Amino acid sequence: MVDLKIERPQLSAEQGRFLRLLVAGACVLLAAWFAWSGWQQHRDDSRRAGIEQARDEAVASIASMLKAEYGRMETQLAKPDVRNAVADGDLVNAGVRLAEGWKDVDGARVFAPSLESAYAVLTAKGAQSGGYGRLAALEAAIAQNRPVAWIVGDAGKAHIELAAPVHRDDALVAVAAVRLPIAKINASFQEASLPGATYLALRQGSHSVIERGDTALNNGAESLARKIDGSEWRVAAAVPDAAGGPFGLEALGCFVVALVLLLVAAFASVAHKVRLGRKPVDVDEPEADQTLAEATLAVPVPAVEAAAVAVVDRDAKAPAGDVAIDSGIFRAYDIRGIVGQTLDAGIAELIGHAVGSLMHEQGHEDIVVGRDGRLSGPELTEGLVKGLRKAGRNVIDIGLAPTPLTYFGAYHLRAGSCVSVTGSHNPPDYNGFKIVVGGETLSGDAITDLYARIAEDRLHDAPTLGRVEQRDINDDYIERVSSDVQIERPLRVVVDAGNGVAGELGPRVLEAIGAEVTPLYCEIDGTFPNHHPDPSEPHNLADLIQMVQRLDADLGIAFDGDGDRLGVVTRDGQNIFPDRLLMLFATDVLERNPGAVIIFDVKCTGRLPGHILRHGGSPLMWKTGHSLIKGKMRETDAELAGEMSGHFFFKERWYGFDDGIYAAARLLEILAMHPEGPAQALAELPDGVSTPEIKVDAPDGNPHAFVDRFRENAHFEGARLSTIDGLRVDWPDGWGLVRASNTTPILVMRFDADSKDALKRIQAAFREQLLALKPDLKLPF
Repeated sequence: MVDLKIERPQLSAEQGRFLRLLVAGACVLLAAWFAWSGWQQHRDDSRRAGIEQARDEAVASIASMLKAEYGRMETQLAKPDVRNAVADGDLVNAGVRLAEGWKDVDGARVFAPSLESAYAVLTAKGAQSGGYGRLAALEAAIAQNRPVAWIVGDAGKAHIELAAPVHRDDALVAVAAVRLPIAKINASFQEASLPGATYLALRQGSHSVIERGDTALNNGAESLARKIDGSEWRVAAAVPDAAGGPFGLEALGCFVVALVLLLVAAFASVAHKVRLGRKPVDVDEPEADQTLAEATLAVPVPAVEAAAVAVVDRDAKAPAGDVAIDSGIFRAYDIRGIVGQTLDAGIAELIGHAVGSLMHEQGHEDIVVGRDGRLSGPELTEGLVKGLRKAGRNVIDIGLAPTPLTYFGAYHLRAGSCVSVTGSHNPPDYNGFKIVVGGETLSGDAITDLYARIAEDRLHDAPTLGRVEQRDINDDYIERVSSDVQIERPLRVVVDAGNGVAGELGPRVLEAIGAEVTPLYCEIDGTFPNHHPDPSEPHNLADLIQMVQRLDADLGIAFDGDGDRLGVVTRDGQNIFPDRLLMLFATDVLERNPGAVIIFDVKCTGRLPGHILRHGGSPLMWKTGHSLIKGKMRETDAELAGEMSGHFFFKERWYGFDDGIYAAARLLEILAMHPEGPAQALAELPDGVSTPEIKVDAPDGNPHAFVDRFRENAHFEGARLSTIDGLRVDWPDGWGLVRASNTTPILVMRFDADSKDALKRIQAAFREQLLALKPDLKLPF
């Protein structure tokens, strides 16, 4: 037998000293890193607390100033000489008496409730007179039956327009307006102590009236905005992006780790002075009957780190150009296909890789990913995230999320990019992707370029995978909406989410703003067992109408499968089409933003442009499609947009993306102010005779080709033709439309007229022209 004894190699004193110094140095460097991170977070926390205090001081100061001026307005209007002048119909003298004794007032006027003289001044002098702003204040004072304040631009200079209704025996007899210097606000705003490298702004609508600090932070300031009581103003605030700690540690954790590392470094540097007696370590002697070979096999072999032997076989990846991917899923304004046929996890990974490559070229690193409640969502999201990380992008996964929550996440988390994995209102076997890169929703050529990248293998492979983290921002979204919208009185609403992903968040938001909510089909179920989640189809609203009537609720609210579209029904069973809702929203927005551009799609009623014009706005018709509408909004700086499908886009007080949940909140805000209730407010909207969207299977499954031929061959006497999107034909008493759907192989038609006879005539004219082109086309009219 062989007496085998193995000794471990011993370090020399010099080697031991070097190793100890190396450990100590590494610990000192790590400690410095953690300490620096902790200090940065502490600084960011202090800065955020400071800017929030400055914001609150400004809000309180301006609110106090407004309260005092409102009180002064009430006192001045109660003066006998003012009351007598109003009673005598001498409104010019009433304005003179109103201003007497009121310090800082730069002119006062009293108008008859019709406001005819105010409109006459605007007509004579034009928009540059500042008349739009004064009219907005006067109209708001009448509508809200209380004093209001508005910031108005006049010849390039801003001032405050204070307006209030004048009553006698509870009847409205006049409306008063006084002009105050903007310095009254500016002084209050400037008093707040502002920390360095922060931003503070007084905002009215989407306009920053006064700004302080670093204006480069203005885009993210709405997340810390706070409304000023008694006004339509708010103070917005922002701080630079917070520095995240290593491994997600907060400031205190970073400081603790830094201290521990310094202690380790100190111990390593003095370890040679501590005498530790150690016995030599021998390998156990082999048993008497053990051979040399067996004994040798018993000696532990040092493990080799996996990273040292890992081999990356780049050739094992099939070129993207060889992957079977259907170009038809790349639509005009999103990507959408049938799971298991044209869409699976592998294709989702390629799409993620393409999106990540585009982000790499544009210099964007972070992206938010959310998904709707479809059964295929988790698998497709996993593939998408894998592709994004391959391109080196950092993914923030917010899990189950309505599409507007994903859009909100791109702003709130300062990512600027996002993807919503959703099939929207389509059947359960559909799914897809709505994509935003650098704040721009991809559509048209940008969508087809993603396919080209994949087909041509123009995909960026990062040297290291991007990070991925999970975040829950539901509460942040609810807080943001409820800080902007609170209804004046509780409304009882039934919410039907059609088992879509908005079923959890939608009711919570409406409850947070003060509504009493009864949920209907709000359990998230990707099979949609009760009805299809598409509120643009009237039959999908039948259960909602029945529930509203049974509970005697004020209103019924319906969301589509991913929560970016809104449907509304009344207590008496009426389906309020989205183009009429847009009238209501436009009236509200234009009160605070006179002259603003309001965009609507080609499927909206012909009464909408006139309604917008009568309320001082600029109507603009555009193509259907959420990404196309958002692109036009950026181009025209529009404050509001809407589609007949139920998409509403608020830039005023919001972010400009389509959000059915926020639109529902704004709707309840408006209806709660109406003295006679929601039903009467909605009944007052201009109406005629119209059809919902009519969907007809396209010949040969190619709607665009058919619409192109129809546009070339159709001829309508005495009508105005518009080819913005499909063919819309307008007569003095109504209109009709045929366009190609960009999401499914169907023709979309709609008809609207002043009377039933006009509607029948217009439909007959279209039927004749359509059947002349395709005699066997199945038309339901």
